[in-house]
Amino acid sequence: MKKVFRQIISSMKVDGTNHKTTPEDLVDDQNGLISISPSIKKNEEEFNQTFEKNYDFYMEKVFVGKQEGLLLYLTSMVDLPTVAETIRPALANAYRNQKQVTTVSQLENFQKEFFSSNNCIVIEYNHEVSWYILSGFTVILIDGLSKAIAISTITTESRAVEQSKTQTIVRGPQDSFTEVKATNVSLIRRRIKNPHLKVEQFTVGKDTQTAVCIAYLDNVASEEIVRQVRQRVKDIKGSAIFDSGNIEEFIADRVITPFPMLYHTDRPDTVSANIVEGKVAVIVDGTPYVLLAPVVFTDFFQVSEDYYQGFMMASMLRLLRYLAFLIALLLPSFYIGLTTYHPQLIPTGLIISIQAQREGVPFPAVVELLLMEVTFEILREAGVRMPRVVGQTVSIVGALVIGQAAVEAGVVSHFLVITVALTAMAGFVAPVYSFANSTRLLRFALIFMTAALGLFGTIIGFLMIIAHLASLRSFGVPYLAPMGPFILEDQKDVFVRLPIQLMKRRPNYLHPKADVKEPNANPLPSKQKEESS
Repeated sequence: MKKVFRQIISSMKVDGTNHKTTPEDLVDDQNGLISISPSIKKNEEEFNQTFEKNYDFYMEKVFVGKQEGLLLYLTSMVDLPTVAETIRPALANAYRNQKQVTTVSQLENFQKEFFSSNNCIVIEYNHEVSWYILSGFTVILIDGLSKAIAISTITTESRAVEQSKTQTIVRGPQDSFTEVKATNVSLIRRRIKNPHLKVEQFTVGKDTQTAVCIAYLDNVASEEIVRQVRQRVKDIKGSAIFDSGNIEEFIADRVITPFPMLYHTDRPDTVSANIVEGKVAVIVDGTPYVLLAPVVFTDFFQVSEDYYQGFMMASMLRLLRYLAFLIALLLPSFYIGLTTYHPQLIPTGLIISIQAQREGVPFPAVVELLLMEVTFEILREAGVRMPRVVGQTVSIVGALVIGQAAVEAGVVSHFLVITVALTAMAGFVAPVYSFANSTRLLRFALIFMTAALGLFGTIIGFLMIIAHLASLRSFGVPYLAPMGPFILEDQKDVFVRLPIQLMKRRPNYLHPKADVKEPNANPLPSKQKEESS
């Protein structure tokens, strides 16, 4: 019998859809599932021992109708006004009415009569009592009964919905996700009012027991992609999950790569739009960043604002992002290759000016460049880690003062400062921070290859990057899709964005169940429609 109960609990945990998911470490491995004792005194000793040395553990003897009972909760996890205004009046009312609560049926009737408006659950095992207390519930134990009531009194303290700080836009919604899972799900549901939107919940992390949800449209998303995401989340064996970044490393197809294998964002409109396209969102409780799977290379050059403004302007800005990526990746390498190995490729007037500036510089071009690049990376990191009041000032003033002083001291040339500054500005154009970090890493690799082999090293390194990209897969989807393999139908939203009326189909590389997105889209006004018909 104990083995049967253990299998039931195990299946509940794997499925992830039942709220009674319990952590395995709260189950006694030797004695199996331990039922709640009908003795109040024994329960008092049991849970005092379980929660000893916890200042926020509260236990009080109360009356549940005619019977004695125990009220248990953590003061740091529950909303104390809810306990005072809901639970205590209900217990007082039951005591005045001298309710009889000696059987399971009477307990269920008691629950329906006095706690009908609350999220109230009947539980029967000791580990469930501990689990619900740790989750912010208030548990009521009753003398003579081997079952208890767990009432949801979770505190609602959380950060308000604010403007996104990492992916800002000019036109479009200004809200962003918070650290509360329920709030994040509601922000998605407000945008996708569709009964086909499914949100499945799992519990991961042996010690943290973090709630993780996957959201998708079951009539659109590929069953194979949903199955892979679900299975990989279930298979996570980590002891602590605090952020979606932990989840990303566990479920990514490949970890040893500089490129992000999932798209992370704190914008609800971006997540909603990708879910409608056929992707799966991974929502982690405790973090405002939601993961999207699968991801392709071109996703990191698209922002939600592209679809809120005219297609011509959006296309120009998208091409600008691709150009900025190439500048941030290749410009320092070109500087070293051209000035050190291939000066004949530079116009005569320009090379004379560059060499005149470098005449008093005591270092080779590669050392000069690395010196400035490392200095800028230190300033950027200092600006991020320092208090916001002074961080931006330090980074800007530091770059200006150090750059100017280095030029005047003859350590670096003016042209190099321009090169490093332009490279840094191009790196900031990337809409997703993790993708910008990839560019930073690869830039240094190309600098060393160019220093060794000249522009041939730059070309070899660039081809190696392309080959690496071609080898990547994200949940079975080629990372370079729809460019490699080339899908003609999907080119309408890659380098440029065509009018929305022409983008009638979802991306083919996602293998959606419903290909057509806008079957009746027609840009013609109603009058012209009648004439054309």
